Amino acid sequence: MRRNAGLFVAISLLSGFGSSTMSLVAGIWILDLTGSTSLAALAGLCVYAPVLAGPWLGGLLDRAPRRPLVIAVNLMLAAALLALLAVRGPGQTWLIFAVSCAYGVSYVLIDAGETALLPSALAPTELGDVNGWRSSAQEGMKLVAPLAGAGLYVWRGGHAVAVLSAAMPVLVATLYALLRLNRTPTDRPTERDDGPRTGSVVLFGRPATRLPVVLAAVSIAMSGFTTAGIYAIVVTELRLPTTFLGVLASAQGAGSILGGLIVGRLIAARGPVAVGVAGTALFTVGCLARCLPWWPATVVGAVVAGVGLPWTLVAAVTAVQTHTPSALLGRVSATANTAMFGPLVVAIPLGSAAVHLGARPPLMAAAAICLTAVVVATFRRRPTPYDETPTALSPLRTAGTGPPSR
Repeated sequence: MRRNAGLFVAISLLSGFGSSTMSLVAGIWILDLTGSTSLAALAGLCVYAPVLAGPWLGGLLDRAPRRPLVIAVNLMLAAALLALLAVRGPGQTWLIFAVSCAYGVSYVLIDAGETALLPSALAPTELGDVNGWRSSAQEGMKLVAPLAGAGLYVWRGGHAVAVLSAAMPVLVATLYALLRLNRTPTDRPTERDDGPRTGSVVLFGRPATRLPVVLAAVSIAMSGFTTAGIYAIVVTELRLPTTFLGVLASAQGAGSILGGLIVGRLIAARGPVAVGVAGTALFTVGCLARCLPWWPATVVGAVVAGVGLPWTLVAAVTAVQTHTPSALLGRVSATANTAMFGPLVVAIPLGSAAVHLGARPPLMAAAAICLTAVVVATFRRRPTPYDETPTALSPLRTAGTGPPSR
């Protein structure tokens, strides 16, 4: 189990480095080729848009062997990245957009696939810790990779970054092949359960999964909603240089690394719902602190919000892994990702519009929404034992042996 845990953390480090590097450079590359900031911003939209198709894409993971499929997706992503070597001028900008879309689709499949594979490789008591370590690894790469990617782009150009990024999924595929999957699923979905709607029914049909996922969705959406407000706080209210935004990003990243390292123990002690409530409450405090007209309070607020966000995310992921029948983990995990990250598509532009009312109203509104979610989740929480197993979902199971270990 320790070997598998180390492999999963290494997978998060490598995949986080490759994706964070390319996500920044794609926008810079498009901007240099076309001179259009709006086209450069569309590269990010191409990455996030496929998450809306999560319930359908996740079904692939439940109909095919998960590990081979995840390995194949990584190798195809590497091939797609190497296609960027053909970019020579503005006429090939479409290739960067196409690769950004490929990244988005791979995110959905790989993230849901990894979430589904973890219970087959680790004991249930280890899930929270490993999910937290993975979160810390990914956040750490967000601090390092963009600088490395930008430096390599300036030194050797976009083609060098594409080659470096393509090497990461190849290494990740190798690590997936080294995993030891000892726990075999004991259930198989029936034809009646074989559809995208099943993921929503299973995910939202129980408080044990519904509450953590909703809390994470609210917190993540509000993090996007407040982005423009934070920019305005720094530039307009505090009259600080725009480079101070980098300080806040680093402070939030440091908080996320710290939060990821301790969240596993909290989940083991209190359960995913309680940790999701605590994480959303911390994010609320972070929003309010950043409203104060004092720059140290803004930095502290970024750290506190950085701790809270991974708590909500890791709690939701762990709840899905713990309370979902193994044969349905692919589509349920992908549906959870859609529920948690899909609202960003709407929240970010809404926050950009709300900032015209002032810098603080978006942050105050986000704090109020998160606090409401905390209160509702607290009152609707049921005393469900954390160690409840998926056997309680017997209507979704069929008799007989399940598919081989994946």
